[in-house]
Amino acid sequence: MKDMMIGIMASAFFAVTFILNRSMEVAGGSWFWSSSLRFFSMLPLLFLLVLFRKNVKPLWAEILRKPLQWMLWSFVGFVMFYAPLTYSAAYGPGWLIAGTWQLTIVAGTLLSVLFYETVQTKDGPIKVRKKIPLTSLMVSVFILVGIVILQIPNAQSLSGKEVLLGIGPVLVAAFAFPLGNRKMMEVCDGRIDTFQRVLGMTIVSMPFWMVISLIGFIKVGLPPTSQVSQSIIVGVSSGVIATTLLFFATNNVRHHPGKLAAVEATQSMQVIFVIVGEMLVLSIPAPSSMAIFGVAIIIIGMALHSYMSYRLNKVSENTAVRAS
Repeated sequence: MKDMMIGIMASAFFAVTFILNRSMEVAGGSWFWSSSLRFFSMLPLLFLLVLFRKNVKPLWAEILRKPLQWMLWSFVGFVMFYAPLTYSAAYGPGWLIAGTWQLTIVAGTLLSVLFYETVQTKDGPIKVRKKIPLTSLMVSVFILVGIVILQIPNAQSLSGKEVLLGIGPVLVAAFAFPLGNRKMMEVCDGRIDTFQRVLGMTIVSMPFWMVISLIGFIKVGLPPTSQVSQSIIVGVSSGVIATTLLFFATNNVRHHPGKLAAVEATQSMQVIFVIVGEMLVLSIPAPSSMAIFGVAIIIIGMALHSYMSYRLNKVSENTAVRAS
């Protein structure tokens, strides 16, 4: 339950990304700068935080253990996640991007089969492929139904181009983010904390962001001051606070597919935060009765995930008591 609450807090800070990315695009900013500036602004903040905790040296040692894996999964988890999101903001409103992004709660559940867990047998510990937690998957799909209902009233006014370019890249991001996050948890295996892992992924992905910013400079020149300031806000809110909170929560439940799916499903709350934020910041109209019905389904789905997580904890506690 605690990790789900942390996930919901993360979703509120993540919502800033969708609102301000759309705001920057409407104002004429380039997605090249929106994406790269976020990570440029994250780097010094995270570095100072980890330096203050005297954890920089262990991080370097961890990166040098498996540099190619760090490079690969940082690219997947950060670059293939955020570059498509900012690109999509040029073609669709924030609510559309945030709503489509919620496919990540199903993607994360489906990705379970790509990972292994250690199981004790009479012949000793063996690694077996994890199974898809079907109950968690059903609840996640239920939440997605609510998200689809939430989107219907506004989606009818979109052109084919907005749907294709506003949704397509987000589908890539929806799978890339949980895959990169989970693979990095597997690579690190608890040897470093969440702040170190986020900093390490940011550092390792820097060459990619430099290339993206160089392309942006060639195409559109330097970013306007307003885009720089809004990107810094996104970097602090979404890149540092939200990412750290979510990574911390998922790391706590990384060995329990059902609980992990429940924490990742908390990101569905972003849709609600984005709608409220766009109403306040971008003056979009209030949601219709159908949209409110969709919100109700999302909340019910979150409650179901919370109940399931509670039941899993109880089962684990009872098992531990019997074993002792």
